Amino acid sequence: MKRALVILAAALALASCEEWEPVFTLKNGDVDMYKAAELTPTATIAELKALYAKHGVLKIQDDDMVIKGKVISDDHSGNIYRELYIQDETGVISVKIGLSSLYSDYKLGQTIYVRCGGLTIGQYNGMPQLGVEDQTGEYETAYLDNRYLIDAHVIRGAFGDPVPPLSVTEAQLQEALKEGYTNPLWGQLVTITDLRYGAAGSYASDHFKRIFILLYVDPYKDKKSSTNRVFCSSETYGVTTWAMSKNKFLEYLDAGCFDRCGTSDKGMDDVFDEMTGLTVKESIRANATAVTTSHYFHLPQGLPVQIRTSGFAKFADTEIDPDVIGDLNAQDGVPISATGIVTVYSGAVQLALVDENSVKILK
Repeated sequence: MKRALVILAAALALASCEEWEPVFTLKNGDVDMYKAAELTPTATIAELKALYAKHGVLKIQDDDMVIKGKVISDDHSGNIYRELYIQDETGVISVKIGLSSLYSDYKLGQTIYVRCGGLTIGQYNGMPQLGVEDQTGEYETAYLDNRYLIDAHVIRGAFGDPVPPLSVTEAQLQEALKEGYTNPLWGQLVTITDLRYGAAGSYASDHFKRIFILLYVDPYKDKKSSTNRVFCSSETYGVTTWAMSKNKFLEYLDAGCFDRCGTSDKGMDDVFDEMTGLTVKESIRANATAVTTSHYFHLPQGLPVQIRTSGFAKFADTEIDPDVIGDLNAQDGVPISATGIVTVYSGAVQLALVDENSVKILK
């Protein structure tokens, strides 16, 4: 009898392990197990954004307000992070969902309804966002960061065909920059053609071919403090990858690539942390993490476009084709087309690539 009980207990243990196995997957849920909802939208995305244009940061009080859109973003590569972009016939809004692997729950082309009551409409450096009220006051919106809250507001509808990327011209991008927040282009999945490496038309004092990265001396201190940030933005510093994982960043750092970056008018090794006694470079190395990187490109009439890639993207360490970069002292790189989510950041055009296959060389 005792032996039979032992066998039964073992069997129950195995069954329990099998039941809980999905917890250890990367999926947030099983998209095949839900029933597609069908709600009636009461407002368009453009009408929602118009509320911000009129009132500024606004917590939506209308519990009956519902918007509808198709999913156009996919975070499978890690370059879109904790944001879901949905599009209707009037434009796009970014819904700030504080989870990763959103692609497992929200498929490209799937209809999504958002119950807006209680949510907050705002922006981040010009980019429209829908989230919850930020209790810290640091940002205009914060993330929906738990499943109950997300499911109460973000409702999954029927699957559909993915929205194809929109081919946009330099003139359309210029117009979108002039119009700003309410322009329907921002947030769309687009293809930009005839981009060349270099920052033509951006700032006269800057080197033509360059990147932009921001390094924190101590990530646990005030990230807005000028003494805790090192800007590298006047050249390429020998960076030839779309971004930098932690290991790739350390490789660049130890090779001396960023020694010419500095705090104020001093070089990276000339400033010491009063608390630790470490040089800036030593402190940055001790706190190293993946580094998001912007590479500057430009269109034929000179409009700058920053291709911004997360250091946590799966393709962060992918090399940019040498023919695209070309001679650092000449405007001779070959043109490319690039597909991704187009956003505005402080009056500049940014593009977040979908994945490593989003760039095509035009020879």
